[in-house]
Amino acid sequence: MIIYLNLKFTFHKKNKKNLMNSFINKYSAIKSIGNLPDGGVIDSCEINNKNGMQLNIITYGATITSLKIPLKNDSFIDVVLGFDTIEDYLNSFLLKSAPYFGSTVGRYAGRINNSVFKLNNKSIFLNSNNNGHSLHGGNIGFSQKIWQIKNVCEGENPSITLSYLSPDGEENYPGDLSIDLTYTLSEENELIIEYVATTSEDTVINLTHHSYFNLDGHNSTILEQELLVHSNKILETNEHNIPTGQFLNLEANPFNFNQAKKCPQKIDTSFVLNDTEEFSASLYSPKNNLKLLVYTNQPAVHIYVGGNCNNEIKGKENTVYHNLSGICFETQNFPDAPNHDNFPSSILRKEEMYHHKTIYKFQN
Repeated sequence: MIIYLNLKFTFHKKNKKNLMNSFINKYSAIKSIGNLPDGGVIDSCEINNKNGMQLNIITYGATITSLKIPLKNDSFIDVVLGFDTIEDYLNSFLLKSAPYFGSTVGRYAGRINNSVFKLNNKSIFLNSNNNGHSLHGGNIGFSQKIWQIKNVCEGENPSITLSYLSPDGEENYPGDLSIDLTYTLSEENELIIEYVATTSEDTVINLTHHSYFNLDGHNSTILEQELLVHSNKILETNEHNIPTGQFLNLEANPFNFNQAKKCPQKIDTSFVLNDTEEFSASLYSPKNNLKLLVYTNQPAVHIYVGGNCNNEIKGKENTVYHNLSGICFETQNFPDAPNHDNFPSSILRKEEMYHHKTIYKFQN
């Protein structure tokens, strides 16, 4: 059962349900929409800014299920991939390659080589879920956990804050990791995602957001959209997409997107971001004259084109998603950073605070 953490008082077990219902009634945009097999309750929440931008999230995986952007002709477009039912979100993790549509990824986004790393001279052996490696947090990462709604703010710059406590030893990661995640819709049509985390003992952390964007709508293709990335190098990887520790210069590389060009048909690559106050990446749709700008305080953005569910699960509005349905901008630290001294540190010490901020800004 979910207990909303903004209830600042103690109550007896028999009153829990009434108090939670009172909280839900206060914020009419929150409603219960389903249950996990173990009985865990899944809620949804909707927030809107004054321009009509609309965000829908569910507490399963702190997942964005839809993001509707107003266009100049008084119409709206849903720019993220997703499913219509909770059952489809659950079943998507049973696919050969789970898409992680709109979810929050952790405790460590990306791959960790051979599912092992050293921390404080001790080897940490993680659960393996990808060719002997650990991917996106392991067998049951943050994308498959129920997050708790902690707070909802309406009015100007509406927001919703969710929390999750990852216990010591979950997927074999050390330390109780406490996370607050806030989604905000600014009046400038920005989706602001902010993570704050602390730990009870030294651990590693790398959180990211995994929406598949399509500025022509979730039922289209991204091939005619233009991609730009402010990066001069990418991570070199082996056949399992594990970083080697080396970097590849983009000067004569087909993945050089310092000048905007059409999205590639296939990409699954970590771009090292330039040290600049400019946006990190952008996507532009000539069809809708809609642009997405990505800002982040993270050292990399992992860009991935995909969305294929092999026709086993239909997307929203009975859409058949395919290999070119959407593009991910996974702002994060480097994959496998715990195993490379020359990568930015992913260690969170018990007296420190993790802070990750990413902004997806929409312009038309």
